Amino acid sequence: MPEYLAPGVYVEEVSFRSKSIEGVPTSTTGFAGMTRYGPVLYPGGPSTSEPRLIGSFTELESVYGGLKVLHAPDAAKERLSYTAHAARAFFLNGGTRLYVSRVFSPRGTDWGVASSPVQVATGLTATWTARWPGEYGNVWIETQVVRSKNAAYQTPQHGAQVNGAKQGSVVEIIPDPPDPSSIPSGNAPLTLANLAEITIDPDDGHQIFKRGTSTVSPAPADVIQNVSLRVLVTTEDGSVRVYDQLGASRAQKRYIGKILELDNPEDENAVVWLDWKPEGSPETDIPAKLMVALQGNPNKRLTGGHDGLVATPADLAGNEAHPDVVTLKATGLAALGEIDDVAIVALPDGGAYGEFERCVAAGNALIAHAERLRYRFAIIDPPFNCSMTKIRNFRGQFDSSHAAVYHPWLEIFDPTARPAQGAPPERLQVPPSGSVAGIYGRNDVERGVFKAPANEEVLGLIKLENNINKVRQDVLNPEGINALRFFEGRGHRIWGARTVSSDPEWMYVNVRRLFIYLEHSIDKGTQWAVFEPNNERLWANIRNTIEDFLLVTWKSGALMGTRPEEAYFVRCDRTTMTQNDLDNGRLICLIGVAPTKPAEFVIFRIGQWTADASIS
Repeated sequence: MPEYLAPGVYVEEVSFRSKSIEGVPTSTTGFAGMTRYGPVLYPGGPSTSEPRLIGSFTELESVYGGLKVLHAPDAAKERLSYTAHAARAFFLNGGTRLYVSRVFSPRGTDWGVASSPVQVATGLTATWTARWPGEYGNVWIETQVVRSKNAAYQTPQHGAQVNGAKQGSVVEIIPDPPDPSSIPSGNAPLTLANLAEITIDPDDGHQIFKRGTSTVSPAPADVIQNVSLRVLVTTEDGSVRVYDQLGASRAQKRYIGKILELDNPEDENAVVWLDWKPEGSPETDIPAKLMVALQGNPNKRLTGGHDGLVATPADLAGNEAHPDVVTLKATGLAALGEIDDVAIVALPDGGAYGEFERCVAAGNALIAHAERLRYRFAIIDPPFNCSMTKIRNFRGQFDSSHAAVYHPWLEIFDPTARPAQGAPPERLQVPPSGSVAGIYGRNDVERGVFKAPANEEVLGLIKLENNINKVRQDVLNPEGINALRFFEGRGHRIWGARTVSSDPEWMYVNVRRLFIYLEHSIDKGTQWAVFEPNNERLWANIRNTIEDFLLVTWKSGALMGTRPEEAYFVRCDRTTMTQNDLDNGRLICLIGVAPTKPAEFVIFRIGQWTADASIS
C-alpha cells in the first residue's frame, strides 16, 4: 500500500482485469546428432558451444557443414549425415524453427581440430585453427595484402604524414621510386625492410614511423602506402568467406586476432580462428612480420581435421552441465534440455545403428529426455530395413505417452550427387523423423496442435523403404506404430497418430501434445502468482486467468462441447485446498478439459431403402 505523507493529489494505476496467458510455441524442434561441423563442446574450444537456432536449410549448411558424408569411424568408411538430411526434410515439410545440438565422439584424445602453423619469427608462431572439430575444417586459407595509393603528404612541423593511418597501422615506404611501375601494388609480396608501424605522438597527435627500435623519417619523394590484410577462407563445398580491412596490431579496431578470434569473432559462423599470442616476445616489428608471414604462408591448407567416431546412444543423450565448472556445458540431448522453447525432439542418428539394441537405447534416451522435461514430445526412428516382426519388437520396447514411432524409412534422391547423363540418379535411405517433425510444425501452424498430425502429405521423397498396405497396417496400428503409406492420386501420407503408450487415455499424439501445450502455457502464464497473498482474491484471479485462456482454446476447436461448461472447468477455492495446504504455502487449482480425439475410424453404415420404409 503506498504511503501518503504530504497533502496532494495522488494518481495510481490499477488493473481491473485478469492477467492473460499466452500460448507457448509448439512447433519448435530440437535435433541432436552428428554433423560435419559446427558448435560442440571440446577441450580448449570456444565457449559458445550451445545448440544453434536454425531458420532455414541454407543457414544449417553455413553453421553445420551441409549434407556430405561423414568419415567415421575412420577415413575409409562413410556415413550419411542423418541429422543434416533430417533438417533438410524438416524445412521441406513446413518446419520453421530448429535447434541443432551437435554430437562429436573423439578418437581417443584426438578431437580432429584442423590447423596450419605459420612461422612468424624465431620462437613466434601464428596458427590458423579450425573453430570446431571435423574434416570440414580442413579449409584453404589465403591471406592477401591490400594496398592503398600513395597516401603521403607533407607538413611543415613533422614532414611526411599519411592519410588514413592510425595507431598501429602498418605502412609501406617506397624510397623515391624511379617510375610508377616499380611501386608494388595489389597483392605483390611484401618486403619487411619497406614496412613501418605508425605510432601516434600523445602530445600533438602527429604520426611517428617506427621500424625496429628506430624512428624512420621518410623523404618528401618517398611513396607511402597503407597496408591491410584480406583473408579468404575456402571450404570444400566451394563457398568463400572474405574478411577485409584487417590490421596486424592489437591497437587497431579491426585487429586480425580480434576479428578472427576463438570465442566471439565478428562472424559468429567463422570456420577458422588465428591462434596468435605475441605478448612477451622480445621480437620487434611484430605486426609487420605477421603480415609478411601470413601473406607468404606456404601451407595454405589446414590439416588434421576428422569426423571422429560414430556417436553412441550415450553420446547422443549427452551430459548435463557441470554444476561447479562453468566451462563444462551440457551436450547432446541434455543441451537441448536447457532450451525452454523446444517442444519436439528427435535423434536422426538413433535408427541408423546396425545393432538393434543401440537403436532401442537411443529411443529410450529420447523418451527419458521428454518425460523428464515434461513439456516435449519425442519422435523415435525405427532401425533401418525393418521387417514386420522387427518393427513390432522395436515398438514393444517402449511405453510412454511422450513419444511416437513412425515406420518405414524414406528413399530420396541424393541431393549432393551431380547428375550424369544416361545414368540413373543416386538414391539414399533416410529416417522419417525429420519429415515427421516438419509435418508437426506445418500442422500446428495451419490447423493447431489439437489436430492429429496424420493424413498429411510427406514431401521430398521418391518412395518408402517398405510398402505398407492395409493388411500390414491392420497389424501395426493397434500396436501404436504409425505407418507412412502411399495412396494412388494422394501421394505419400502419414497414416497414424498414436503414441507408444499402453494407457488408452493417452493413445493419441494430438491429445498428449495438446495437454503439453496447455500445461506449459499455464505454467509460464501464472508465474506471477508465486508469493502473492494466498487468499480468495488470488484464487479468483487465477480462475479467471485460466478460464479466459481455455475459452480461447475451446473456440479454436481444440476442446469438445457446444458450451464452455461442457469443454472445461476450473476450480480454485476451499474445495481444492485444506488449511494444511494454506499453512504450508500451497495453492492448488483443479482443471479439467475435454480434448477432441481424432476420427481414426470413419464408419458409414449403408443399407437398402424402399419407398415405404421408415426409420424410427
